[in-house]
Amino acid sequence: MGKVAIVTDSNSGITLSEAEKLGIRVVPMPFLIDGNTYYEEISLSQEDFFKMLGEDVDISTSQPEPGSVTDIWEEELKHAEEVVYIPMSSGLSSSCHTAIMLSEDFDGKVQVVDNQRISVTQRQSVLDAIELAGRGMGAAEIKEYLEEVKMESSIYIMLDTLKYLKKGGRITPAAAALGSALRLKPVLQIQGEKLDAFTIARTKKQGVSKMLSAMESDINNRFGGVSNVHLEVAHTQNEEAALGFIETIKEKFGASAVDLSPLSLSVSCHIGAGALAIACSKVIKR
Repeated sequence: MGKVAIVTDSNSGITLSEAEKLGIRVVPMPFLIDGNTYYEEISLSQEDFFKMLGEDVDISTSQPEPGSVTDIWEEELKHAEEVVYIPMSSGLSSSCHTAIMLSEDFDGKVQVVDNQRISVTQRQSVLDAIELAGRGMGAAEIKEYLEEVKMESSIYIMLDTLKYLKKGGRITPAAAALGSALRLKPVLQIQGEKLDAFTIARTKKQGVSKMLSAMESDINNRFGGVSNVHLEVAHTQNEEAALGFIETIKEKFGASAVDLSPLSLSVSCHIGAGALAIACSKVIKR
């Protein structure tokens, strides 16, 4: 019997097949689409999601049903002593607070981590939790550590369109119309809790340059150099550009490895297709 089981949600971008290889469990996130509920990777693929998003189908995010979460915890506790659950940031969804409430019925055997991560940085938290469990840490220790280092990650995302920021009420219709006319490329950031505006670029090339400069500043001033971070690239239906971006990042930072993942659908529904992101997460202490 393994001591600690690791569970996350599909906002981490970890697929069911990858989860099986890692020896963890993933809670699929539900989406409400034209009044029907779909589950990420089970009844909703990336391709179908973006097809419907492009057709202006009404899509909204939801949180997992409590029973679907606790059922997985209970299954894991049949072969593990404790569970560490790593959901998406509490600043982006109420599902984290719901999970914390649910965990109160498990007598400390389930520890819910609120470390303000999403997508590729949430994925890295899961990988870190696996490593910490392998070192012999208990669930409470892993939770404490991951929450202690929660701000030691950074994401910058360049959008291809302002349409979904307008649809979500994050910018006014007038600002969206002006930005679209000028073909502006907004760059957003996630530094902890929320998705916020960072800067505006006039071209994709300028947007990439601004993201690289911002990440370089974070790496050098916040994280102590490129050897101390995991570098990641993410995208929404933009893999060719993402692969090219990886080569640029490797050349700029002298990095030997840069992970690549699609952005989670919960982020994608607010930004649309064609987005490109760079992220980093600080390497955990040895």
